[in-house]
Parts: sequence; C-alpha cells; structure tokens
Amino acid sequence: MLDQVTDTDTRVLLVEDDQNIVDLIRSNLLVRGFQVDVSRTGEDVMRLAEDGTPDVVLLDLMLPQADGFELCRVLREQSTVGIIVISARGGEGDKVRALNLGADDYMTKPFGIEELLARITATLRRTRPAAAVIMPEAPGVVEAGDVVVDLDARRVTKAGERVHLTPTELALLRELALNPRVLLGHAHLLRRVWGPGYETETEYLRVYVRRLRAKLDSPDAPTLIVTEPRLGYRFEPPPAAPPTPAPP
Repeated sequence: MLDQVTDTDTRVLLVEDDQNIVDLIRSNLLVRGFQVDVSRTGEDVMRLAEDGTPDVVLLDLMLPQADGFELCRVLREQSTVGIIVISARGGEGDKVRALNLGADDYMTKPFGIEELLARITATLRRTRPAAAVIMPEAPGVVEAGDVVVDLDARRVTKAGERVHLTPTELALLRELALNPRVLLGHAHLLRRVWGPGYETETEYLRVYVRRLRAKLDSPDAPTLIVTEPRLGYRFEPPPAAPPTPAPP
C-alpha cells in the first residue's frame, strides 16, 4: 500500500507533450490530493518551477521545443527539487546521463500509475524528510579529514566551505557516514536510500557515488568512499591525527 506522505501543499510539475499521458497522470495525482502544473512544450518549465515551487518534477526527455536533458541540468543547478525522468528512451546510456545531470529517478514508458506514485513517494521522503529521531548512540556530526557531515543540520562542509548536496546525495552520504569502515552491499544501500523495489538499480549507486566523490574527495588524498567490486561500498574516513605532545 502506498504510504500517505502527500497533502494539499504537495505540488507536482509535469513536463510532458503527450496529452493522453498528461490526462492519465494529472487525474490520478489530483484525486490523491496533489496540486499539478503542466508544461507541454518545455519552454515554460523554469517559469513554472519558479512560480509554483514544485516538490517533484516529472520530466519527459523528448519534448517538441526543449531538450529534456538540458532542462534536467538547469533544474538541478538551480534547485534541490526531486526530479523523476519519465521517458520512452530506455537505454542505459540515457538513464546514466540523466542521473549524472541530477535526476533522482528514471522511469521508462510505459509504466503503471501505482509504480509512478510509489516513486514519487520515495522521492518525497528524501526531499522532504520528516524530522529524524537521532538515537543516543548515533553521532550528530561525522568528521572525515576536512569533510564534516552534520547529520542533524543536514549540512556538509569541506575545509570549512559549504558543500551543496542534493537530497539524494545527502541520503546516500548519511547512510555511509553512519557506518564508517563497514561494507554496505548494493541492495542494502539502494533499499535504504531509494526504497524497496530499487535493489537491482546498481547504476544509481555508481552515478551517485561518483557525484559524491567529485564533491568531497581531494586530489592528494584517498577517496572517502571505497568501492568493493561486486559487493558494495565503504565509507573510509582517514585516521585521526595523533595528538601533539605537550612541551616538556
């Protein structure tokens, strides 16, 4: 059963030129309490995104007057909104390219409305997480060299400078940072970050680990996220520097 995480303030921007798909998606979202804005050409996406401040964007790649990949890139550069690509282009290259440009999820047409609703719900959990209950033994701040992950504030800095992460990047980093030096399998990470049903989407992990490395790693230091081929990933913070001895 689909979890009830929506309310009348949840707004979806649907970018799709096929009127049949627009009618199907819009009617099913409206009856479940979503607000829906529609762009059929892609030309007015940025205006609608600014005016309506959507929680989720459903983005087709093949639009009559815009490049869906370019829209994905611009949306991600300007916002942390959840982006779900819905496209007839089912090749792995297209999926990886969209994820590299900042998409949170990728669905290939045709798809069932229940699957779409489940993926919207999973995206909203990352982009609008409920207040987390921090267990007493769970650290609020994780330090890894010059990288500081403040789990309570959902803030990451590197050498004192703010690192801007998308909600999905932050969710993946959180799962890794809470389990330092522990091998986390692909299925575990996919289930914890994206949700049930994503356990085989290993390309999602490859893309998002690469994105985290690009933002967090330093050229002269080992990577913070170690790949264990065919198994998973480990968060490997550098050892703490020994304390400076007191002068005699």
